[in-house]
Amino acid sequence: MNDFDLHGPLIGRQGSRLDLNTPVLLVDIEALDRNIASMARFAVGHGLKLRPHAKTHKSPDIAKRQIAAGAIGACCAKLGEAEALAEGGVTNGLHLTSPVVPAPAIARLVALNLRTEGLMCVVDHPDNVRALGQAAEASGKALIVIIDIDPGIRRTGVASSKAAVELLAVIQSQPGLIYSGIQCYCGMQQHIEAFDARRESMHERAGYIRTVISALTEAGGAPTIITGGGTGTYSIDAELDLFTELQVGSYVFMDSQYLACALTKDDAAPFETALMIDSRVVSANAEGMVTLDAGFKAFSTDADPPLILSGAPQGAKYFFMGDEHGALITPGATPPSLGSLVTLAAPHCDPTVNLYDTFHVIQGDTLVALWPVAGRGRSR
Repeated sequence: MNDFDLHGPLIGRQGSRLDLNTPVLLVDIEALDRNIASMARFAVGHGLKLRPHAKTHKSPDIAKRQIAAGAIGACCAKLGEAEALAEGGVTNGLHLTSPVVPAPAIARLVALNLRTEGLMCVVDHPDNVRALGQAAEASGKALIVIIDIDPGIRRTGVASSKAAVELLAVIQSQPGLIYSGIQCYCGMQQHIEAFDARRESMHERAGYIRTVISALTEAGGAPTIITGGGTGTYSIDAELDLFTELQVGSYVFMDSQYLACALTKDDAAPFETALMIDSRVVSANAEGMVTLDAGFKAFSTDADPPLILSGAPQGAKYFFMGDEHGALITPGATPPSLGSLVTLAAPHCDPTVNLYDTFHVIQGDTLVALWPVAGRGRSR
């Protein structure tokens, strides 16, 4: 039984959160909208455009709320995510932040370009540029491309100013392509917990990015779009006088990894936890601990174990007990009773969301909507 059949009848019923089958992925709609509005105000106040990253939520419903608040489109990590957003009605301003290289994927990309407006994708290799150019020209509609700059991660992107200029020349030789700028996402800087250390690192990277921009400008390729930034560095990115748009993603939900970072100089918390997982106690036979129905299948495991938001004594801790279960340890305190509801935070929101089919949208303790995680598993 899918979530819409299982929980659809609960929509709008007062207190229906308590009747949801667990584990269940929840979105607090009021906190979500406050987060969206806060980042939108920040971008406007600093003269920046906002193209939020949909790899966080994979949801046309959330992307539409971001666009309604002023975003110019959405970033997608993979082609499948962009297709899912387009199928859900988000058809303007999509940007693919990872290279699209295999021939079957290029065919899908040019098809997506035909049914959307303003689609962009990154490039970092001459052979890929030529393949994209040929496919786009054959389709009859030019494709916008952005040169991906490696900020030091060595994951994707050209590795030097010289390589960027050489790639620019290849792009300009392709009638089917439109060059519009560069992307530089400084992923290594996003989770530096101390604000001053993160700021120092970003300023150093900005110096390098400026050398690439200068080289491209001298070669006749001054970038119109300079896209990058993230939730961890957004307030620093704005002071660099460098980016034209921000690719922030996790701010909509705020997972434990970002909550551990001082996002502002004064350590204020500009965004709220809007994503959570409700679980229940399913066994209570061991002293000092109980077992929850949420294990490896309920949370990403690339970060620390999930933090407890409510439903357990202060000082209680969670640890994984397998695919289906987790332990709640309550040293020196009475653990919650059998059947009790325990709410946990997502350790890392992007891969946690990818484990679920549906966002259960709540307002207070009432289920108000079900939103499909349309991009779930669309990693190709």
